[in-house]
Amino acid sequence: MAWIALVISGLLETAWAIALDRSAGFTRLVPSLVFAVTAILSMIGLSYALREIPVGTGYAVWVGIGAVGTALVGMLALNESASLPRIACLFLVVAGVVGLKIFH
Repeated sequence: MAWIALVISGLLETAWAIALDRSAGFTRLVPSLVFAVTAILSMIGLSYALREIPVGTGYAVWVGIGAVGTALVGMLALNESASLPRIACLFLVVAGVVGLKIFH
């Protein structure tokens, strides 16, 4: 259950990062509220997961999921560069996250 909570929390990290960008410095209400709710839920899930998963592993996986998710949303929906080197680097992050889970 801890790993499921960690993955969901990582996905929520992606949501709050995108909402933070869309909030325009907290000048837009809806994205600002989405940011606040998803950030709180993400932290709650991370703290729950860290009851069973070591902090180094849990935090690295959480950040990795959030970073890859945010970069993918940027590339797929926000017109950010989807160059081969960027995609290759994302695969390296995914490999690291999978490795941390396997060798946990």
